[in-house]
Amino acid sequence: MPLVRWEPFREIESLQREMNRIFDALTPTVEGRVGGLAFVPAAEMQETPDAIYLKLEVPGMEPKDLDVQVTAEAVSISGERRFEKTDQENGSTRSEFRYGKFQRVIPLPVRIQNQKVSAEYKNGILTLVLPKAEEEKNRVVKVNIG
Repeated sequence: MPLVRWEPFREIESLQREMNRIFDALTPTVEGRVGGLAFVPAAEMQETPDAIYLKLEVPGMEPKDLDVQVTAEAVSISGERRFEKTDQENGSTRSEFRYGKFQRVIPLPVRIQNQKVSAEYKNGILTLVLPKAEEEKNRVVKVNIG
């Protein structure tokens, strides 16, 4: 059996090529699809004694492009980030932005007063203030020990 010289940098280059191939498969297309995945906004939730604050990251979108629906138990947000076509005579464009339609349903940890929800959209962040239902504010749970 002949000895083969091991070249670790060749192995790293091979691994890098494979990783690039995987990431290229996840690169968004003009239609907004990313290897079968669509754009989904990131969310952050904070709970206080009186309300739940929900922030959604939707940069590059206008408030008119968003549809927010709130029930007592969940928040549903949907919309579409449209691809901006530009005509270029020379050169090419490579984009890592994600485009397309999306929908996300976020279950809430407590019941809220959905008719008193307020929203603000600023700098690509949609902030929802979800006041808790009165029965949730006064709720006390007895914990048995032992």
